[in-house]
Amino acid sequence: MTGRILVGITGASGATYARRVMEQLAEAQVEIHLTVSALGKRLLFDELGLKRVDADALTAGRGELVTIYNDKDVGAAIASGSFLHDGMVIVPCSSNTLGAVAAGITDNLLKRAAAVTLKERRRLILAYRETPAGHIDICNMQRLSEAGAIIAPLSPGFYLHPKSIEDLVDFMAGRILDLLGVEHDLSTRWEEYQAQQRMPT
Repeated sequence: MTGRILVGITGASGATYARRVMEQLAEAQVEIHLTVSALGKRLLFDELGLKRVDADALTAGRGELVTIYNDKDVGAAIASGSFLHDGMVIVPCSSNTLGAVAAGITDNLLKRAAAVTLKERRRLILAYRETPAGHIDICNMQRLSEAGAIIAPLSPGFYLHPKSIEDLVDFMAGRILDLLGVEHDLSTRWEEYQAQQRMPT
């Protein structure tokens, strides 16, 4: 296996982003440590039809690479700074979770793991999906950015001429994987697109 990534799923709409990121992490043989908030579990049901947190369903059948933690277990391994990993992504990230992490509130495992990731100066990516972003959210983003987190709004680009929802999801999944330093084959690169086109002179 190559690397170890923490994944958190919260209740903001965008479960398909979480699934695609996890599929690609598994494709790259990355060890995945997953925790899902209570509202994240509802999201997985509402948007993906999952009645439980299903590692196989979230990784296209590669569930053996996933360790799932109860979000109420704030004493789990990933809550400790001694748990070494290569980064954490919260995808999708709700305004509630954004605000809690910015304030240092650690009342569930997901928030605790995020706080520890920041404390240990490891990479923390918050794939924020809410829109519009209110003033409080923007202030929380600033605070988190100053603390070392990366704010990655789920805002897919259109310059690669997407033809499906899957293309839009892949664009953001690829950007998140880039931020995590995980290699992938998703089409997200402008220079590669340019190389395939004859640009007007």
